[in-house]
Amino acid sequence: MRRLQIRHVTTYRYAEAVTLLPHKLILRPREGHDVHIESANLAIYPAHRLQWQRDMYDNSVALATFTEPGDRLSIDSRLILQHYEDQPLDFLVADYAVRYPFRYDLAEQADLYAYIVPIFAPDEPLLSQWLESFWKSGQVVETYLLLEWINKAIATGFTYQQREEPGVQTPAATLAKRTGSCRDFAALFIEACHYLGLAARFVSGYLCMPTSNENAGATHAWSEVYLPGAGWKGFDSTSGQVVGNDHIALAVGRHPESVPPVSGAFLSASPQWPVMRVRVEVSGIPAQ
Repeated sequence: MRRLQIRHVTTYRYAEAVTLLPHKLILRPREGHDVHIESANLAIYPAHRLQWQRDMYDNSVALATFTEPGDRLSIDSRLILQHYEDQPLDFLVADYAVRYPFRYDLAEQADLYAYIVPIFAPDEPLLSQWLESFWKSGQVVETYLLLEWINKAIATGFTYQQREEPGVQTPAATLAKRTGSCRDFAALFIEACHYLGLAARFVSGYLCMPTSNENAGATHAWSEVYLPGAGWKGFDSTSGQVVGNDHIALAVGRHPESVPPVSGAFLSASPQWPVMRVRVEVSGIPAQ
């Protein structure tokens, strides 16, 4: 178990005072057997009302409604949590799903359907061609190994590039450019799973590595695949690793553009482009 202190600060500066429309904030980690939140504090400027809710994926969402204009928006999230995911490879897949191809149990198919339907259907021909190097019709392969091959192929065969633009690249664009951000790589991996008939979803969260460098942290994106018997297992296509102790999930969603940490809009008397800054600080807390 590790105790972590995380601070995530997002600021927007405007050329002149603006009217801030409601903002949706997804900054509270998903709690469960692997993550326990000891304390959480969310400080926001300017003056606002805050309402907490759960979305359809059971993510914890804060809706900020602002009561005064401002030339700056500041969102400061501070967390202390316990993380227990020390052995990410310690899981067993149900016998019928150990080898691919397989079909999900009938009792689960209806609930998983939304996570199997292609998101970028026009990209299927190019995606199919790329996937032939991992699996061909009629071939039988261990399910986990197939996922690991695809995950590592993205991490080693593509160049990571941080992108400030909103949204994600289509899988076809990522395959053509051979470059992308973490969210682009996750979108490619997810769509590959959809093509193979495997349920997959997008994850927004933090990458925390306090043991290698104090305050080393970043917002990050990866994927989860539903493996019968094991549940939703995370794959990080930026590093090529199975998700473990360095990953803290904030939210999950069907579409890669559905769960940004901060989203909202503003009204301005004249056109302007705010300057955004994001900082994530992570530090380990010694065991007491």
